[in-house]
Amino acid sequence: MSVSLRLVLGDQLSRDLSALDGLDSARDVVLLAEVADEATYVPHHKQKIAFILSAMRHFAAELRAEGIAVDYVTLDDPQNTGSFTGEVTRAAARHKPDHIVVTEPGEWRVLQAMRGWADETGLPVDIREDTRFFASRRRFARWAEDRRTYRMEFFYREMRRETGILLTSDGEPEGGHWNYDAENRKPLPKGFTPPQRQRFAPDAMTQEVLDLVARHFPDNFGDLEPFGWAVTRADALAALAEFLSHSLPRFGDYQDAMKQGAPFLHHGLIAPYLNIGLLGPREICAAVEAEYREGRAPLNAVEGFIRQILGWREYVRGLYWHRMPAYADSNALDAQRPLPWFYWGGETRMNCLQEVIGQTRQHAYSHHIQRLMVTGNFALLAGIDPKQVEEWYLAVYADAFEWVELPNTHGMALFADGGIMASKPYAASGAYIDRMSDFCGTCAYKVKEKSGPDACPFNYLYWAFLIRNEKALKGNPRMAMPYRTLAKWPEDRRQAIAREAENFLDSLAAS
Repeated sequence: MSVSLRLVLGDQLSRDLSALDGLDSARDVVLLAEVADEATYVPHHKQKIAFILSAMRHFAAELRAEGIAVDYVTLDDPQNTGSFTGEVTRAAARHKPDHIVVTEPGEWRVLQAMRGWADETGLPVDIREDTRFFASRRRFARWAEDRRTYRMEFFYREMRRETGILLTSDGEPEGGHWNYDAENRKPLPKGFTPPQRQRFAPDAMTQEVLDLVARHFPDNFGDLEPFGWAVTRADALAALAEFLSHSLPRFGDYQDAMKQGAPFLHHGLIAPYLNIGLLGPREICAAVEAEYREGRAPLNAVEGFIRQILGWREYVRGLYWHRMPAYADSNALDAQRPLPWFYWGGETRMNCLQEVIGQTRQHAYSHHIQRLMVTGNFALLAGIDPKQVEEWYLAVYADAFEWVELPNTHGMALFADGGIMASKPYAASGAYIDRMSDFCGTCAYKVKEKSGPDACPFNYLYWAFLIRNEKALKGNPRMAMPYRTLAKWPEDRRQAIAREAENFLDSLAAS
């Protein structure tokens, strides 16, 4: 009988991983390796590194408890080569397997490395499909074939039909509509008290990892402690149960809202667990749908949450693999400005940015509207180089892996793909942030003022963005209204706004 060396990556911590299918616990060896390449290719948040390494160690312990042979290479092992290729080659020499089995990775660069392992080791390498998603890469490619643009809504409807999720017995969408996004844009009511969210105290194994990260990555972005992420499947399931019972019913109404000092609100907080494999998308969608079927959560909340997983998550993965590697190099709006230092340091007089970046520093987390309409919106309006913005997003969030981060940032937040993903740039002035948050009330700038030293920079940056990109965007039907307004402006007003924006941006220190 043949002997397999089966590699499990740090974002593949699922017992039903395809690389573990057919595992012979009497003969095969599972390899997990903490490698410096993955910890350093962007300067990851300290909590992100600790979260993944601790989850890997706990997963390895669970495999060993099943009687499975696990070869685990720690980050500080003196023999550690620092790369997946080096560790697979070393493990092959140790265990002398007949072949190597892996599940396709979530990042293009890792797949390229995997394709070279047969030459490095002299062994056959079986790269298996990642079956943890609803849609395979081939399935998305069939949908995307011959399309010039890819609108998530149409893909999402196909996924609903194929899975039967939130459909009636007649195959129609529950409630008569596919999408309840219009009901999910309410600001928080006055006197709102955010719910207390469950956090998980580090056990001894996690504390060892925290100590390791403190030693090896002292200068990385973010606070290491307090650390409250789940690092086992059991605790990830507990986090899901807590969300379902305490936060899902109000998630829909307030999913776009933001509040000072309240980073979590009613959001799921399960994306990190989903993206490293502690939870699966099918079980999450089934559990959320059950809350609607049992009358414990309203349809707008349930549909809105399921759309993020069955719709957005599947869609961005499909788009990533369908368009890479060229997708990452596009820059449709020719954005060239360097990333301002405050993205790392948080020192800015703009309270919304200071608040969101501060929350990110504390928790390696901010919710999707904060990412899109605060940090993303500023980067879009300021014309910041997409690659620098994308490196930041990939580094600072615990749930960020390139397959999910790159399309969301490149296409959705920055419109760098020229409209392949989004039908218009998600550009907004300070009025949007004021409507959806309480950030503006304590800001050094005045959100009602359009120009001048006290004006909210989002206001003049918005119009300067439209002026700067008029040639590229004026023909977009969804941009017709602001461009009709801009057409009424005299040239001296346009020049004054553009100059004010340029002066403000020039005053920002680059990273």
